[in-house]
Amino acid sequence: MMQCIIIEDQPPAQRVLKKYISDIGNLQLKATFSDAILAMEYLKTEHVDLIFLDIHLPKISGIEFLNVLKQKPSVILTTAFSDYALESYEYGVVDYLLKPFSFKRFVQAVHKVPTKENLLMDGTVQNDNVLPDVIFVKSGYEHVKIEVRNISHIRSDADYTEIHLIKHKYLSQETLKYWQEHLNSLKFLRVHKSYIVNMSKIKKVIGNHVVLERNVRVPIGRAYKEDFMKSIIK
Repeated sequence: MMQCIIIEDQPPAQRVLKKYISDIGNLQLKATFSDAILAMEYLKTEHVDLIFLDIHLPKISGIEFLNVLKQKPSVILTTAFSDYALESYEYGVVDYLLKPFSFKRFVQAVHKVPTKENLLMDGTVQNDNVLPDVIFVKSGYEHVKIEVRNISHIRSDADYTEIHLIKHKYLSQETLKYWQEHLNSLKFLRVHKSYIVNMSKIKKVIGNHVVLERNVRVPIGRAYKEDFMKSIIK
């Protein structure tokens, strides 16, 4: 669970961030501040993993705050102005959200935050394929929360993908390539031009098929078979 704070002086923007944070299972909001000075005092005694930081703030700006902050947690900047984008990345921010931003864009930014799971023993980032605890899939007018560990496989079908759980199926507007890039490649593997499977759900391999839980069969594409077999035969 990542501990986070909001530094934002506009109440409407605060409300949006609070709602988005509450909809993500691995985020916990610890405090909200309207100016960076109060946040600096708070951070002297409290640990947080992530800061949602507005740039245009009273007293000192978000950029000035980054400049003087000694111990920097991960930072996602939120602003209505794009002027500071290049400058902000010099401070090692995780992402730059341009207001008004969607929930989907917010989730993409949060998934870039380094976590214990994607750090090596020396503290460096292992790769960009961070496996989140949950993903949010747009279904109609709602965003449905899905625990990643419960995904059996993902199937591409024309302009959308089907995310299969044990007893449910959800449609996603994202491509199979998107899921291949955003799910941990050690746990989810492309086995066919139309399929990604959760390695932990594999029961056995028969010929050119993977048999998953509940005896679901997924074909193995010729172009993917060699890499797939190498990954399961250690």
